[in-house]
Amino acid sequence: MNFKFSKPIVIAALTAFISYQSAAQVGVGVKAPKKAEVYFDGSRQMLDEKWTYWDGPRLAATLPIKWFIVNDPVDKGTALNTNDPAAAGGKYGSADIVTKEKFRDFRLHIEFLIQKPGGNSGVYLQNRYEIQVLDGDTTSHGMAAVINETPSPYYAYNGVGKWNAYDIVFRAARFKDGKLIEKALVTMYFNGKKVHKNQHINQVWGGPNSGIDGGNDGGKGITDTPGGLKLQAEGHDVLYRNIWIQKMDINKSSTDF
Repeated sequence: MNFKFSKPIVIAALTAFISYQSAAQVGVGVKAPKKAEVYFDGSRQMLDEKWTYWDGPRLAATLPIKWFIVNDPVDKGTALNTNDPAAAGGKYGSADIVTKEKFRDFRLHIEFLIQKPGGNSGVYLQNRYEIQVLDGDTTSHGMAAVINETPSPYYAYNGVGKWNAYDIVFRAARFKDGKLIEKALVTMYFNGKKVHKNQHINQVWGGPNSGIDGGNDGGKGITDTPGGLKLQAEGHDVLYRNIWIQKMDINKSSTDF
């Protein structure tokens, strides 16, 4: 039996397939592609191997890392709880952890779950620029905001007790003769929805306890140095899992994907 399909039907089918493939690359549960490196797989071994405390001015914690491995409350496997005793009371910078490896341009996938209302953490790109993790806040300081730079896309949040995913392409600031000529740039999907596109990041917010260059010219004095992926401890039960990074070299001033 022979079937013949019209050109419009073939095109529609191909378009649907491509859309499916694109959608499958972002959101909760996406696995690392071959070119990426996994930075947290749920194991204590990988935590100790690839992460350390950020040695910032407020560091109060001591190695080994006191963040602890817990059973995934939703799925099989284990996750990482940020509730380090040294960060009790919301003292960010006192027990934040950062990858030992440093990055310039990269693609990041990271999943988080907030166990209680008001849970607070943060994902810091290059140990500078915070993508907020904060339940209940819909402002530019709130959930999934490029902190103080964009509104919170709170509509995309799955809520307390559920896993959420950030998929990010980040392009580091560019310099010439030591001077900043292009600001850092980010595009981000939140639970499969594109929420930021080619967003410039003007500065490091939160002062010297927040990240690299936070105390340099009020956070505006960005330097030409790579930085690790940092996760913030603020004394809350916020869990992380499935963290992977693919290094990139983004020549054009665009991070859209």
